Amino acid sequence: MRTVKASEFKARCLALMDEVARTGEPVLVTKRGRPVAELRPATGHGKRGLAAWKGQVRIVGDIVSPLDEPSEARE
Repeated sequence: MRTVKASEFKARCLALMDEVARTGEPVLVTKRGRPVAELRPATGHGKRGLAAWKGQVRIVGDIVSPLDEPSEARE
């Protein structure tokens, strides 16, 4: 794992983020020789919102019309 000083990280933050994304190799950020942060590639780049449910949920029946029976939540 590559180690960089906090001052170098501050000066080259965007370039380091691109490097980590490209290589997948994390970067350890140190301050006065002590580790303070670690920059790693992001995980979980899946779909967000309703698109994440595509293929996982099946709608059965009419979901728009009112119910024939009163809901327990309304009582």
